[in-house]
Amino acid sequence: MAQYTLAQSPEIILTVPGKDSAKAREKAMDQLMELMDAGKLSTELEEGFSPQQLIEVKEPTTESASAEDAITQAVQVLNNLATLKLKVQESRTEALEIRKTVDVLFSDNSVTEEEITRLKEGFKILKNFAQANVRYQEARAKAEQARQVLDQALKSPEN
Repeated sequence: MAQYTLAQSPEIILTVPGKDSAKAREKAMDQLMELMDAGKLSTELEEGFSPQQLIEVKEPTTESASAEDAITQAVQVLNNLATLKLKVQESRTEALEIRKTVDVLFSDNSVTEEEITRLKEGFKILKNFAQANVRYQEARAKAEQARQVLDQALKSPEN
């Protein structure tokens, strides 16, 4: 629904179906002419009033829409946290085993080429775990606020 008013008479609201368009403005002008013909318009319009001079009345954005957006975003944040937690859990054991073998590089004991090759292959797993763990820790901090948003939205009106 499109709504229009006049600068000279802001109390007059002309409502027409559809969205703001030339056709909708023409329909609003028809309503305006009917009001003028019926003597219900107290304002004298200057000669040459056109549909372009109608002022579109926009509905104020509601708080419920922004609250719904906040809830949707909170759920997405928590979903991301769940995914990251699973990824961290899946790679933790293997990454910690690889981490233990890193100490071999700092000892004076000799190592085989095979051990070094296995270690180099493990660095990718170690890196992926460490990065996922950092992202998980960051996501967890953000998820605290998301949890509060959801808790607030889930409160019953009696509380």
